[in-house]
Amino acid sequence: RRNRGSSYFDHYHPNPSFPLSCTVPDDLTPEEQQELENIRRRKQELLEDIQRLKDEIAEVTSEIENLGSTEERKNMQRNKQVAMGRKKFNMDPKKGIQFLIENDLLKNTSDDIAQFLYKGEGLNKTAIGDYLGERDDLNIQVLHAFVELHEFTDLNLVQALRQFLWSFRLPGEAQKIDRMMEAFAQRYCQCNSGVFQSTDTCYILSFAIIMLNTSLHNPNVKDKPTVERFISMNRGINDGGDLPEDLLRNLYESIKNEPFKIPEDDGNDLTHTFFNPDREGWLLKLGGRVKTWKRRWFILTDNCLYYFEYTTDKEPRGIIPLENLSIKEVEDKKPNCFELFIPDNKDQVIKACKTEADGRVVEGNHTFYRISAPTAEEKDEWMNSIKAAISRDPFYEMLAARKKKVSSMKRH
Repeated sequence: RRNRGSSYFDHYHPNPSFPLSCTVPDDLTPEEQQELENIRRRKQELLEDIQRLKDEIAEVTSEIENLGSTEERKNMQRNKQVAMGRKKFNMDPKKGIQFLIENDLLKNTSDDIAQFLYKGEGLNKTAIGDYLGERDDLNIQVLHAFVELHEFTDLNLVQALRQFLWSFRLPGEAQKIDRMMEAFAQRYCQCNSGVFQSTDTCYILSFAIIMLNTSLHNPNVKDKPTVERFISMNRGINDGGDLPEDLLRNLYESIKNEPFKIPEDDGNDLTHTFFNPDREGWLLKLGGRVKTWKRRWFILTDNCLYYFEYTTDKEPRGIIPLENLSIKEVEDKKPNCFELFIPDNKDQVIKACKTEADGRVVEGNHTFYRISAPTAEEKDEWMNSIKAAISRDPFYEMLAARKKKVSSMKRH
């Protein structure tokens, strides 16, 4: 009977629809028949349980797969929106922040916005500086929260300034710079109590250091200040008293040995080579082939004139090397005009480049650049700054002399 029983289980199949009938011996007692019937019933129940488990496992697996793909889609969508928000921020900081808040990617708190700017992932440093410098209540709160994220304890003032000015680009407007440097001075004194008599001392010395950096490392500044002059300039700023000479000497040497550096957003970002430019501002520029006036943001630095469509653009629309050019005041329908041109050869195209709308970099086609300033005063300031920046190649003079000589010989 045990053998007959085992032959029954040889027919096992994990499918509840599999027939439970099998050949039953005729000589079974009623008890054995009842036992066999119980075994059949338990088998049926077991197969039904297995199928239920299979169905449940399939259902859970499907839910997990759907959950995974849903989460993945959500993450992809979120990352896409964050990237879009960063792009919007780089074009218009306020609109970018508003977009991120409206899409629940950023909390509408000064601390959360400050953290976002401090991390700075994918953000243009110029745009960060513009946003932090605004005078709206929220922007001012964000500025102070942003400065609080910097740790200046046990750093000398130059080290602290290096860290601070690494996290954004200082804007050009005086009022913005004032608010930002005031916040910096407060934070530095909070982290280093007792170094200065007041935040005013720290504020004044910070500006003196930034000006020193420009004087020592801008090639257009010929009269480089000595450490003695730097010490003399800062006498009496410590609430009427003098700061220790050793402190001032150390700050001077630090700047002399290593100028301030501003981080680039990426390898193609030229805007951050323009820290402490000779001059920057909005001007109108007359087109080359199409004679229309367009408003452009101009930056004068390193003997070149760069112009941008927006202040937050990563790359300039045009670059005009000033080498061997001349500048003069001109009359035009537009007021306050001046012109860049090649002396002795006014029909020659000026060596320059510009970026087309499709991103191609091409040679410029200007035989002269005509520019209009907002006021007569700004025109004079721009002209003086450009004159100071124009450099002359020594070979240019030799070539001009040789051309003049050849021309003279032809006439004779």
